[in-house]
Amino acid sequence: MATVPGAGLTPRQRKLQRKGALWQERSSWLMHWREISEYQQPRLGRYMVTDVNKGWKRHNSIYDNTAVQAARTLAAGMMSGMTSPARPWFKMELADKELMEYGPVKSWLYQTTNLLRDIFARSNTYRSLHQGYEELGLFGTWAAAVEHDFDNVIHSFPMTVGEYAIGTDDKGRVNTLAREFQMTVGQLVAKFGIENCSTTIKSLYERNALDSWVPIVHLIEPNDYRELGKRDSKNMKFSSTYMETGGNDDKFLRESGYKRFPGLCPRWAVTGNDIYGNSPGMEAQGDVKQLQHEQLRKSQAIDYQVNPPLQVPTQYKDAAKSRLPGGVMFVDSASPGGGVRTAFDVNINMQHLLEDIQDVRSRVRNAYYADLFMMLANDTRSGITATEVAERHEEKMLMLGPVLERLHDELLKPLIDLTFEHCADAGILPPPPKELHGMEVNPEFISVLAQAQRIVSAQGMDRLLATAGNLAGLKPEIVDKIDFDQAIDDYAQMYGVNPEIVLPDDKVAALRAQRAQQQAAQQALAAAPVMASAAKDASQIDPQNMQSVMSSLQGYNTPGAT
Repeated sequence: MATVPGAGLTPRQRKLQRKGALWQERSSWLMHWREISEYQQPRLGRYMVTDVNKGWKRHNSIYDNTAVQAARTLAAGMMSGMTSPARPWFKMELADKELMEYGPVKSWLYQTTNLLRDIFARSNTYRSLHQGYEELGLFGTWAAAVEHDFDNVIHSFPMTVGEYAIGTDDKGRVNTLAREFQMTVGQLVAKFGIENCSTTIKSLYERNALDSWVPIVHLIEPNDYRELGKRDSKNMKFSSTYMETGGNDDKFLRESGYKRFPGLCPRWAVTGNDIYGNSPGMEAQGDVKQLQHEQLRKSQAIDYQVNPPLQVPTQYKDAAKSRLPGGVMFVDSASPGGGVRTAFDVNINMQHLLEDIQDVRSRVRNAYYADLFMMLANDTRSGITATEVAERHEEKMLMLGPVLERLHDELLKPLIDLTFEHCADAGILPPPPKELHGMEVNPEFISVLAQAQRIVSAQGMDRLLATAGNLAGLKPEIVDKIDFDQAIDDYAQMYGVNPEIVLPDDKVAALRAQRAQQQAAQQALAAAPVMASAAKDASQIDPQNMQSVMSSLQGYNTPGAT
């Protein structure tokens, strides 16, 4: 008989034990995340369950906001480059490219793509993604849960670093998500019902303490205890458990499940078997701290020069306030040590300090790829051609290649798959043609950044077609080697052109057949006068010579033969 983990524990004890193990696993990352929050984005990160809705000042360690601006530029650049709400960034495709050229299939894929885009636009998906890109740039890991929503089909619940923990399977894929957060008593009762709350919550509710905060744990993990064959919410592939961290009742606020893991848990970059990711913010942290230190020293140097410490004769101690701008101090210059002078000469040359500050700022911006995303805005040259702009843009974008592949696999594809399944469950997908029965539908990414990664193929095709065009002047039949129809299809796919613009192969074949018939009819109509004239000439031939002429034309005799 197969054993299950934690067989000697109650269900609630097993869940709390798993939560504790996940928190222990991430503990070595906490100090690093805290330091990044302190120096780069103090409003992100929740490292205590009570650290929520606090308004105290958090920016006391920031004297230079270069890192804050660079992180903001990275988030905006990734948003516009990968998932811009203003332009298509994905389309649904099949593995069978020939079937995709079939008219009804092509139309269904286009309609489904538009439906998913509309859902993303109406829900909070894009707001959530923007926060995710910022968290990824700073901390290397981000998490969100995508749930069904009656009004907008889906709703995303983004999390910030410190309030969640993740776990992975044997292939390094994230399959566990735990979150610890707070809800008020009123929110708790409204969401889960008073009957599912502990006696402590019931007591607070009865005393009308509706705004008291209560710590809650939500754990999503593979369901090792499900009974195969049953299809109720507790026997799904992934279990979902809400529970209070306090209280003695061995019960849950809610037990349910998911057919598919609902978490979006992308990592910027992962080393070996690490669960959490590395980030540009981690790489830039040393430079960021150096920049804050140098800015502090620069400010102190300026203070020494404009407001230096003074040595003042003791008889003038009562006149200390008179040294403010506009003040008057009466000094007996004849007295020994008369006059007021600085305690020591302060003449600091800050040129080298300022140069180093600019160098450190540049390193911080480069770590966040700010130079990549601001490349066009910072180019002040005149006369630059569109081709040069495109080539430089594509060359820069290739630096993000590995990151894009990971984010496609861990963020965008799961998001699209989850939304597609919610649409199917809600019954709002367009009716698929029968040819799609049993076929797998996958997203193809056509964002600016995704196209930049594929632009190398387009450049190769450009060079091939240009070479073929040059050789055609010497040997015209060389163009027979080029399948121009396939070239157009490939170009449309690489550049993300609306598939409705490029006709499918069956329609092209029908159009060409119709054109061939029209051309044949026109040729026959043009040849009709010639045929009539030939018939008239033939009618005037001497009948005695007709047989000789016909035999000559058919090759049975030679002209002039007897």
